[in-house]
Order: sequence, then structure tokens, then C-alpha cells
Amino acid sequence: MTIYKLKITLLSDTTFGRGDGVAGLIDQEAEHDAYGFPYLRGRTLKGLLSEESDNLISVLPVDIDSYWENLACNLFGVPGSSLQTMGIMHVGDACLPEDLRTAVAWQIKNEELTNNEVLESLTTIRRQTAINSQIGVADEGSLRSFRVVIRKLEFQADLIFETQPSHEILSLLSASILALRRIGSGRNRGRGHVKCTLHDASSKDITYDYLNLFGKVEEKIR
Repeated sequence: MTIYKLKITLLSDTTFGRGDGVAGLIDQEAEHDAYGFPYLRGRTLKGLLSEESDNLISVLPVDIDSYWENLACNLFGVPGSSLQTMGIMHVGDACLPEDLRTAVAWQIKNEELTNNEVLESLTTIRRQTAINSQIGVADEGSLRSFRVVIRKLEFQADLIFETQPSHEILSLLSASILALRRIGSGRNRGRGHVKCTLHDASSKDITYDYLNLFGKVEEKIR
């Protein structure tokens, strides 16, 4: 088994939306665990990377795009994948550093902290409303509140392979990771600006080590 690390640094406030709210407090809550730590689900993260991969491949020359499409299917799988067609990469949840989560979990267990205090220290609540373009005032009943994870926090997700991936697979993965600039709810409204990098098991940044292979096809496999 081979494990790489995907590190995500939040450059702006971000909402890891879970699709519900808290009655009387907030319309859209952020995804968080039992200790109050926000996180991004691995399935969601994998979908975002697959989307960026598709966007990159769509602009490749027609004589090589099918080769990279096959690699993408191998890496991410295809919709409705069976055991035979599922991707070779498993993506774990993107979480805050493990040592921090362990230390805080110990404090919660000893009643030195509460999960709400943890959540409130890592997030804040933002509000927005829709403006009526005709009269220039807020539409009645349009005020919405949502919880955001504060900027500059760093999350990490495990990228797990049963066998060592090829250099071409790593180049596609690296390109997709670099292309991922927005995540979470509201990513088209100014939230969720991120910087993503790929690291090996020793935490060395290898984002650019294989990037020059992307969009090429070796003579031996043409």
C-alpha cells in the first residue's frame, strides 16, 4: 500500500457545507465531527479532483486526450463504478492535523473544553442577503446565515493506493491538485479559495516532480 498526502490551505473563509442548519441559529451548518473539528468528506474531495481532471483533459489535443481519459478513469473510477471499474485511489477525509485533534479530544474528555468551544474557535458565522436590482434594497426574507471555516487553516487528506501508481498517474493527480482552487459551498461566490499540494509519505512536497509528464504520451505507448 502506498499513501500520499493532499494538503489544503484555506486562503479565504470556506464552508464545508453539510446541507442543513440549526433551527433559530444558522441556515447552513459546516460539516464537523463530534469534537467540533470541521472537515471535508473524502468522497466530496475526490469528486472535486475528478472534475478538475476532466476540465484539464478536455483542452488536450484530440490525438492524446483519449489516453489521458483512460488514465483518469483508472485513477478516479467511472460513474456507477463496480468493483472492476472503481478507481485505484481512495481519498480520505480532509482533516486538521492529527496531533491537534488528539490533544483537543483529551481536553474534551477531561471537561477542559467543549465541542462547541472548539467549533466556535475554528469557525465563524457569516450572513448575506439578496439585493433587489430594481429598487436597490434587500429582498424581504432573503437574509441567510452560514458557518465558515476561518482562513489560513491547513487540512490534510490521505490518498491511498493498493500499489505504487505510475508516473503518468501521479502527473495527472498533480495537475488536478494544482487546478483545484475553490472548494465547499459558495465557491462561486468568493468563498473557498484554497491552495492544494501533493506530498509523499515523508511529507516532502512532490507537486511539481511529475507535472511535466501531463499532456504527453511516451513513444512506447503511442
